[in-house]
Amino acid sequence: QVQFVESGGGLVQPGGSLTLSCTFSGSSFWLYAMGWYRQAPGNQRELVARITRGSSTNYLDSVKGRFTISRDNAKKMVYLQMNSLKPEDTAVYYCNRPENPVVWGQGTQVTVSS
Repeated sequence: QVQFVESGGGLVQPGGSLTLSCTFSGSSFWLYAMGWYRQAPGNQRELVARITRGSSTNYLDSVKGRFTISRDNAKKMVYLQMNSLKPEDTAVYYCNRPENPVVWGQGTQVTVSS
């Protein structure tokens, strides 16, 4: 089954940093734009960052300047570098293809708390 597997989450203090990783088990990874999403308890899943096949990026306003998405097509991986983390960034983070999504992975929990 084609899917993504996310990793790298954890507990971090406000102002801290984490780097999330996502690996893809299918083929033709390089053909698609990729996105990082998050879902906090009681909220809908939202797209946090997106990177095109040509590596153009865009971000949710609340994370601009703090988060950076990148990709490695040879390794079929996408990353999310998160700096200056805030308690409101607490959520389960997922990756997927915004325009052609596959089955969602289990995500990785990010908790920002002192």
